[in-house]
Amino acid sequence: MADYPSLINRAITMHLLREGQFTVASTFLHESTRDLPPRSETYASPHTDEDGDDDMDDDDEDPSTAEMHNLHSEDLQDRFSEMYSILSQLKDRNLVAAIEWARANSAQLDAKGSTLEFELSKLQFVWLFKGSSVNGLPDDDRNGQQGALAYARAHFARFQARHLREIQQLCAAMVYSPNLAASPYRHIFEIDSAFDDVAMSFTREFCSLLGLSAESPLYMAVTAGSIALPRLMKYTTYMREKKTEWTTDHELAFETPLPESMIYHPIFVCPVSKEQTTQDNPAMMLHCGHVICRESLQNITKAARYKCPYCPTEGQLKDAIKIKF
Repeated sequence: MADYPSLINRAITMHLLREGQFTVASTFLHESTRDLPPRSETYASPHTDEDGDDDMDDDDEDPSTAEMHNLHSEDLQDRFSEMYSILSQLKDRNLVAAIEWARANSAQLDAKGSTLEFELSKLQFVWLFKGSSVNGLPDDDRNGQQGALAYARAHFARFQARHLREIQQLCAAMVYSPNLAASPYRHIFEIDSAFDDVAMSFTREFCSLLGLSAESPLYMAVTAGSIALPRLMKYTTYMREKKTEWTTDHELAFETPLPESMIYHPIFVCPVSKEQTTQDNPAMMLHCGHVICRESLQNITKAARYKCPYCPTEGQLKDAIKIKF
């Protein structure tokens, strides 16, 4: 971690922004980037040279440093400020702002296969259906069953292609309104946790459109570390009793079982060396499309040329590409 201060500072800053601590994030960002070099106008992407390493001139700006400079942008803070404003309204059972945001970003959400806009509109229908005694809204023709029906007529038509069955159930439930609790549609109108669920979905989709994960990477790292810590302490105690040393520097000497929510990409095992790739020994894609680790590539290379161990193709070492999962 000490080798990557910019990445650590970026994770802390992003976590503060996600938590709505905008003033603290701004102060931390200013102090942590005070000694960073000025941002260069161009950045040359690293490429693989003949020895299989990534070439980058010392004068080129490091990507992590560039990202720290990008965090100074007020646009990112404005985006998170907007997210927290909408979440605050969802907490107060006001769906209007969230629906307007989803409608404004419907093209991007639809491209991702998201159902957020419909889920928000569906909950708005149910919320109106329950009437002023539950939702606290004015008791007029825009509330209650009449208001819910008017809302469905105005907004549900655009969802028919994907959600026709659910729309039919919502409308059919109106027939059972005198005794909805005994109807086959009662589960649709049980919304004790619906606002919390839709708030989580909104946060996930909002961050996704920003190119961010739904959960804070810093939070996930600390949580994963907390899960691994008891095993590490037990292992360390055992090794101390055996008077042996832990020789692995950059990886744990044992597997730590993590929940599926913390598994983000598959682990690549080199088919030649049967070893997992690491940051110092990454996966490299050959010209033919086969993938092996860098050390295996260097071992099969002679005079800057190699022959693929899995097909007759030959290639030059400089043409190999580092793979990032």
